[in-house]
Amino acid sequence: MRPTTIAIDGPAASGKSTLGAALAEHLGYLYFDTGVMYRAVTWAALERGLDIAAEAGITRLAESIQIDVEPASKDDGRQYDVICDGVDVTWAIRTPHVEAAVSPVSAYPGVRSAMAAQQRRIGLRGQMVMVGRDIGTVVLPEAPLKIYLDASVEERARRRHLENVTRGNHSQPYEEILAAMKRRDAIDSSRVTAPLKPAPDAVIIDSTQLDVQQVIDTVSRLINTQCSMKNKP
Repeated sequence: MRPTTIAIDGPAASGKSTLGAALAEHLGYLYFDTGVMYRAVTWAALERGLDIAAEAGITRLAESIQIDVEPASKDDGRQYDVICDGVDVTWAIRTPHVEAAVSPVSAYPGVRSAMAAQQRRIGLRGQMVMVGRDIGTVVLPEAPLKIYLDASVEERARRRHLENVTRGNHSQPYEEILAAMKRRDAIDSSRVTAPLKPAPDAVIIDSTQLDVQQVIDTVSRLINTQCSMKNKP
């Protein structure tokens, strides 16, 4: 029997999203990158003209709105639908306006708590690969398979730089990306609310020396092993 929910955590540019999407497609599960929920809150705040720096107001908003993730309803490149209070915001949350404001919103403890509750509601439906930074530790600690995907910060910065160059963005040098990633790692791992760390029973995979297919193959073997053990009399 395959795990009904797979939780994938790890730092930025460790390959979580690529792995999650590939596994979900292979298993026929819904892929869910929980970062979109913080984007949805940010979008809602901007739509209402709220001050992003006003933590109390943003937290109240996060506690009052309903965000959902559903299988893709349109063939326009989306991996799933993001619905905020009944409105399809799948692409609206990807604008530069939202991108520029999401970082402080995602750091507010009250917002993280509200989003964790909504993520859990969605995750408990099962048949899902959920990706984030606190899924195995906070959102779905009972997930039958937890993966913590890591890589050296230098390798992660190299990947992000290559990704930017491939997209035609040559404005940010590798050294700048590396410094920003180190700062983000420090913030994520030291925050009081849901710090970035592996769950006690997570399988830790270091992808520094692995390509995408090797990581996918490693996790596929884990799933097959779990299935074999559960099927033994």
